[in-house]
Amino acid sequence: MDALLAVLAALVVLGLACAIWGIFIERQLFVVRRDSVRVLPAGSHPIHVLHVSDIHMAPWQRRKQRWLAKTISSLVARGEVDLVVNTGDNLGHPSGIAPVLTALTDALGKPGVFVNGSNDYHSPVLRNPFGYLAGPSERSHGKPLDTKRLTDSFERGGWLNLNNRGATAQISGLKIGFIGVDDAHDGLAEIASLQSQAATNGITDITIGVTHAPYLNVVHAMADAGASIVFAGHTHGGQVAIPGFGALVTNCDLPRQFAKGLSGWQSANGNSTILNVCAGLGHSIYAPVRFAVRPELRLLTLMPIEG
Repeated sequence: MDALLAVLAALVVLGLACAIWGIFIERQLFVVRRDSVRVLPAGSHPIHVLHVSDIHMAPWQRRKQRWLAKTISSLVARGEVDLVVNTGDNLGHPSGIAPVLTALTDALGKPGVFVNGSNDYHSPVLRNPFGYLAGPSERSHGKPLDTKRLTDSFERGGWLNLNNRGATAQISGLKIGFIGVDDAHDGLAEIASLQSQAATNGITDITIGVTHAPYLNVVHAMADAGASIVFAGHTHGGQVAIPGFGALVTNCDLPRQFAKGLSGWQSANGNSTILNVCAGLGHSIYAPVRFAVRPELRLLTLMPIEG
């Protein structure tokens, strides 16, 4: 009996320690994750892409605001950002727009593209966190947000709106074609438009897909539309992971082992693409925890293929 009580006491202490770490410490340990992938035409100059996702900004999150602004300013000043890709869920509160725009000021001075997540349209609502273990969360909307104010500000900063639309841009001497969809998790993605987006873009040196949620039907459709690489967020890297096991969930049909970072995918038509998932910087204000998944920006260097 004494041994059993000792084990139970140890488990309680361990649980409390994990909760303290995840709630009060790790969710504030912001980091820049660096990676590279060879997708550009041979002989091209590398393109440094700052991937921003899932900020979930609330007005009282001063530390996140300061870190984000300072880090982006430093990366831009060092010439490490050629392109910004924002994969949505910038907002976590109705009063989050001004802090987001302030924190992203230097990023808005660079060429960029963006799509929205559901939290850019509606404020978060309280959910049972254990419900995510049963599958992707159901659609449930809080107060409508001033989405137009956010997207208009992004566009005034020169970023291209890719919500169910394509676009092109000249970056480092290359004509880049972008294809994008609105939030697939909220049923807003017009996947059938991707082929026409690519056709409208015309001949490009590379096509990049952008989506908030990396549902596999979106990833496969972007591969079929010619995307060499797809940028996504939404998963929070699982938000809670078990060391040695990995993410518990992705909140979509993406297998949990691919909850963050780079992975390769092939459509039923035999077309391949690379998926780049950013674990993001935030969390719902109703689930303020990160465990074994530090909040992140991703700095992905697109490299030329070896010819």
